[in-house]
Amino acid sequence: MRRVLILGGTAEARELARSLHEDARFTVISSLAGRVVDPRLPVGQTRIGGFGGPSGLAAFLTEHRIDVLVDATHPFAATISRNAARAADDAGVPALAVLRPQWEPLPGDRWSRVPTVAAAAGALAGRDGGRAMLTTGRQDAHEFATLDHWWFLIRVVDAPSGPLPAHHELLRARGPYTPDAERALLRAHDVDVLITKNSGGDLVSAKLAAARELGIEVLMVERPDRPSEVPAVPTAEAAYAALLADA
Repeated sequence: MRRVLILGGTAEARELARSLHEDARFTVISSLAGRVVDPRLPVGQTRIGGFGGPSGLAAFLTEHRIDVLVDATHPFAATISRNAARAADDAGVPALAVLRPQWEPLPGDRWSRVPTVAAAAGALAGRDGGRAMLTTGRQDAHEFATLDHWWFLIRVVDAPSGPLPAHHELLRARGPYTPDAERALLRAHDVDVLITKNSGGDLVSAKLAAARELGIEVLMVERPDRPSEVPAVPTAEAAYAALLADA
């Protein structure tokens, strides 16, 4: 029986945990960072909270006799991914990443690519102002706090704890979303610009289809670099197949 530790609370992490939990050849432990107050929990054994950096994760891998570490964290969880790669190397444990394909622009899209959320805020700062929908997550909303000449619809799962723009509406919601609902939301708030991270996947991609149809500009935050030494597959199904091949 192979012992697998899955890092992440993504849809891919939950799907892989379910497949492994139903397979008698594996024992699976899922680890969530604990940044979401009410996360969707995977089946099977789950732990919530950090490890204390790469050394703490390496110690966990050794103590719990983990055979494979799977990094199924969010594509923007770059620090966790770097820590996972280092910990796996230090503990001598094979690692595998599940990294969903990123979004690519389609005909009719009006994308402006920016390297970071801070760069997106900087791009807006140099404009005359308008109305923006912000979907980059609660930890990044503070980057827009000084843009008094803009109004923001800030959609998050959990409320941000830092400073927010002077003119905003907070919308707490969790996907998946439909194109019709996203189109209605953008129209109702007269949105000029959509700001989002290139997380990929289908769960929240409806906003891009709605923006395309309405001719709304998208400020697309590019993904950070991931550890190149960890092999990656695009889906939970592919990760399960890879684990079976090595079983």
